[in-house]
Amino acid sequence: MATDKPSLEKASVDSAKIRQMPSAVIRPASEEDISALLRLCNERRVPLTVRGAGTATTGAATPEKGGWVLDLSGWKHFELDTTAGWAYAQPGVILKDLQEAAEKTGWFYPPDPSSHAYCTVGGTLATNAGGLRAAKYGVTRDYVAALEGFMPTGEWVRWGLNLRKFASGYNIRDLWLGSEGTLGVITGAVLKLIPKPASRRTLLCGYPDEMTALAAVRRVQEARLVPSVLEFLDRQSVWCVEKFTGEAVSPGHPGLSYLLVEADGSESACKADASKLKKVLAMNAVVQREAADPVEAERLWMARRKCSPAMFLMGDTKLNEDVVVPWEKQAELLEYTLKLREETGLATPTFGHAADGNFHVHLMYDAKNPAQRKAAALGVGRLMEEVVRLGGAITGEHGIGLSKSPFLRLQHSEAEVAAMQRVKAAFDPNGILNPGKIFTPVEIWKTARAEVTFPWEHRR
Repeated sequence: MATDKPSLEKASVDSAKIRQMPSAVIRPASEEDISALLRLCNERRVPLTVRGAGTATTGAATPEKGGWVLDLSGWKHFELDTTAGWAYAQPGVILKDLQEAAEKTGWFYPPDPSSHAYCTVGGTLATNAGGLRAAKYGVTRDYVAALEGFMPTGEWVRWGLNLRKFASGYNIRDLWLGSEGTLGVITGAVLKLIPKPASRRTLLCGYPDEMTALAAVRRVQEARLVPSVLEFLDRQSVWCVEKFTGEAVSPGHPGLSYLLVEADGSESACKADASKLKKVLAMNAVVQREAADPVEAERLWMARRKCSPAMFLMGDTKLNEDVVVPWEKQAELLEYTLKLREETGLATPTFGHAADGNFHVHLMYDAKNPAQRKAAALGVGRLMEEVVRLGGAITGEHGIGLSKSPFLRLQHSEAEVAAMQRVKAAFDPNGILNPGKIFTPVEIWKTARAEVTFPWEHRR
């Protein structure tokens, strides 16, 4: 148990920058330690928040009610079954380490959140993480055969087995996935691997505006083409990247909106798919380039990878929303972000996974400017209302945590929320595990609108 100030400060916050100090950090040496800790927390009614690398973007790893933090970042063991195509991983395993190890043996673990170089397997399970390849390969849930760990009350459980079929009893495994550490403590997972694609081809296509780029996305879908990656960057995002890096994405062609596209598979299939994609994407494109090799492909991807840090050229603080809309509503969403820019006077750079409608919409502002804070607070609420009106979801891969909890009831009816709360109470009768997350009453958002103070901002 650690109670020194540096340990407590590190455990008090995740990437959402919503800070709450715990009173202790526990780094267990064994599963017996975890079981005993959970039983003690129930006995003493001590809040317990499970933590990995702290890369959550919604405050899900913030110990909102204080108490203790269970730090599993040191649980880094994993093994590969290269015959059957399984990986067994503890929650502290860095996702990139697992992926690289699998690929060296000819296997592939597809989920790829942008934080894959430093996020943990446990965190991806807790949020059901997606990433760039989700449209073709799915999200974390699609690659989990089994989970093991502890109920909030301290009993050890296993949900599923390393089998391709398993229909015994309720599917609690999938209930734990994406539950943000509120229904149990995961200590191990059996993950499905697939054969590594033999070939990849990367395309960069630039268009005069966002609507033209999204029309190209629609043509790809209508042609029934399924690239492994189809990323969209609006002109605001591209402007930021070019200013931030000092390099033009396409020299001689300023002010474009871009699609970054990747095909993968066998050599022949990849070549055929890339050829079809180029034809479909060529209409109205100002620029179209295909990477000659992996080095050039990485250069093309630079624009997408630099989007997040480059955003701060438009303001020192951002509200970052990972919303999802049906593919036929993508253009309407982008039109609405431009409308928000006009109404609020704030930059609204938007990029994301066009192949599955998951866009990262940002409202950029200066935190010390009261008028901009008010505009951002109102703007994010209007955005969420519009997303739900379009038949979309308020979050696609980041989860609810603290920052999205004010909008939960925009997405779900009172009956649906009540059913979720009954599940939580059944698993965690004393409410000790990651309390304060997901179900925060909607009144918090009303307060935010009135007072224009909100903790879920991301600052540089």
